[in-house]
Amino acid sequence: MSDHRDPNERDKKKAGGKEQTMGQGSSSPNDPLVLIDDCLASLPDDDPRQKILYKLRHLILQEGAAHQQREAEFKKLSEVVGKLTAPANRIGTLLELPAEGLARIVVGGAEYYTNVDPRVAPTDLKIGTQILVNEAYALIKTLGYDRNGPVLKVSDTLPDGRIRFEQEPGRQALILQRGSDLVGVELKAGDEVRIDPSHRIAVERLEDKQADRHLLDEVPTVTWEQIGGQKAAIEAIRKAIEYPLLHGKTFEQFKFTQPKGFLLYGPPGCGKTLIGQAAAASLSKLVGDSQEAQASPDRPKVTGGAFLHVKGPEILNMWLGESERIVRDLFAQARARRKAGLLPFIFIDEAESILGTRRAMRSFNINNTLVPMFCSEMDGIESLRDVVIILASNRPDLIDPAVLRPGRIDRKIKVSRPGREEAADILKVYLTGDLPLDRSLLASHGGSQEATCQALVTQAVEAIFSKTDQNRLLSVRLRSGQNKVLYRADLVSGAILAGIVQRAKEQAIERVIGTSGSDAGLTEDDLLTSINAEFREGEMLPPDDAAEEWLKLLDHHPEQVVGISSFRKGRPAEERLIGPII
Repeated sequence: MSDHRDPNERDKKKAGGKEQTMGQGSSSPNDPLVLIDDCLASLPDDDPRQKILYKLRHLILQEGAAHQQREAEFKKLSEVVGKLTAPANRIGTLLELPAEGLARIVVGGAEYYTNVDPRVAPTDLKIGTQILVNEAYALIKTLGYDRNGPVLKVSDTLPDGRIRFEQEPGRQALILQRGSDLVGVELKAGDEVRIDPSHRIAVERLEDKQADRHLLDEVPTVTWEQIGGQKAAIEAIRKAIEYPLLHGKTFEQFKFTQPKGFLLYGPPGCGKTLIGQAAAASLSKLVGDSQEAQASPDRPKVTGGAFLHVKGPEILNMWLGESERIVRDLFAQARARRKAGLLPFIFIDEAESILGTRRAMRSFNINNTLVPMFCSEMDGIESLRDVVIILASNRPDLIDPAVLRPGRIDRKIKVSRPGREEAADILKVYLTGDLPLDRSLLASHGGSQEATCQALVTQAVEAIFSKTDQNRLLSVRLRSGQNKVLYRADLVSGAILAGIVQRAKEQAIERVIGTSGSDAGLTEDDLLTSINAEFREGEMLPPDDAAEEWLKLLDHHPEQVVGISSFRKGRPAEERLIGPII
């Protein structure tokens, strides 16, 4: 191997090598590289032995690099072997920090009073977190909260912050201390809390997915003006809920107690739900704007409303005690919303399904326990300022009298079927001036959209309320022996009127599509055929043999009805005898 370096650089190298050899000779005289450099410096440039010395020097450098690589690999392998053969660190749970640098821990069911590694940050030391300990059981690292663990329901909270949990029947109650993240968190009976696997610390409060199941995101925005007809019912409920707020001083002079709850009863499809929503929207606004709604520590000022819509059958559950728990949770949600500055409204539809009359029988009846639970929860409501309860029912005669007594449900408001004027108001809500109307119909009314819509409304009302043979529906035989014929007008409702307009619009749409997008619009024939179709095929009217379903539609008391027969074409017109419902 030859040296291809510049001669001048080689001379400098030789001179430097001599100086280096002279300087290092005393410290490492046996270094092969130093000896070779000394030999190269002593030999002339044309000496053939330089080639051998340079080759030897290169081999020594390669061997040194390989040796260093072997040492690094050996060191790494030694570290791996050391980790594999070292004893495992134990995992425990941090229970307490009695002093700086000290910790009380539990490992494998045994408690230890141990030291804390100074390198562990104090902010990482949280009660209930998992910790790592060495052979001396010293705390050397925190691992955070364990993401697993059993879930228990809170029974009560003690004055010092500890939590009491009820367990399965036959097992003792469990009392645990709070983890660092649960300190200061408000817990109430029924809340679900996850505890650590060692059953020593409560670490996390779990959100109940069903807690907001009945809660609507916003208070309904339905106004009284958006409800067609029902002027008498609207006036009655507005007096009951708005007057005590608008004229608070006058009611206070007479020592008037504000009502706790309302019952809206009447046939289905007549607007009970809409009236309840409008009442919630109106009342939440009035209470929020009322100057008398002063805040207090346990009753903050109302800033809005919360509408909890409950369908009666949703509360029923096959498991013993579960329905009662749902009722308790429902009122607990309402009270929590009140503490948050909202006025809660509990609207229970089909109330007779869960608040039916209790009966004396040996077999279990859910109403025997559900009704007392509901009554006891209602008795805890102080006034209208806390929680407003609105019940809606087609059969108020089936609701337990204990629920409807004064002091619980103070106002009973009947939502009747619409008459001629009310039906016209309802139809005007759906037949608006911006709908496409038939050209010939518009021309016959001078091209006025409003006049044409008014004519359609008048035509539809006349077709429904005329007492003709075509409009006969039922013959009701009363206990007094009197037979009464019911016409379409006797069973009409807001829902049926909405369905009639919907069918008429469908016919007009099909006609426009069939004529390739012509300017065809709504006609009188569309409304008239829709009226016949709705009363003949509409789902609002039950089958002829469902006598008990027909009783829900009638304004007669069920005990006074002995038999029902139908006049609808294509159905047997035989009388169905029914027994007493109550």
